[in-house]
Amino acid sequence: MMNLKVRIHIILTLVLAMQVTFARDFSQNRDANTEEMPSTQVTPLQAGRQAIDAKDWQTAIVHFEKAVLLEPTNADGFNLLAYSLRKQVPPNLPKAFENYRIALKLDPNHKGAHEYIGEAYLMVNQPTEAKKHLALLAAICGNETCEEFQDLAQAIANYKH
Repeated sequence: MMNLKVRIHIILTLVLAMQVTFARDFSQNRDANTEEMPSTQVTPLQAGRQAIDAKDWQTAIVHFEKAVLLEPTNADGFNLLAYSLRKQVPPNLPKAFENYRIALKLDPNHKGAHEYIGEAYLMVNQPTEAKKHLALLAAICGNETCEEFQDLAQAIANYKH
């Protein structure tokens, strides 16, 4: 009769072999299924952008709040959340400023966040602060080919107190 240690060794070897086989088969099947069925799942960030395109600010806010929870280091999520908060009626400017600041802390060179926080500063009658972000945009991307710079410069030029 076989020694108990030998039997345990054989059983463990068989179990391990079965696990490896199962894992390989599962992986191959998952890969095959992935090729056959392309992913159509939309991320919260993508869904939020779609809501912005539709000017559905409340839906955009819900999606971007999910996006920043899922990706707390993604400056785009915070910037677009702030944008949506600023665009809703009535705007929630305190929360918008909070989220723009987070976006800029995560990415100090985020062109969109500089443009949009500058526009928000105009909404609260602080053109000097808006001009600071315009100057930062000039340093980040220049003023001739930088859409964000041009848009904020135009907003400042149109600003009337």
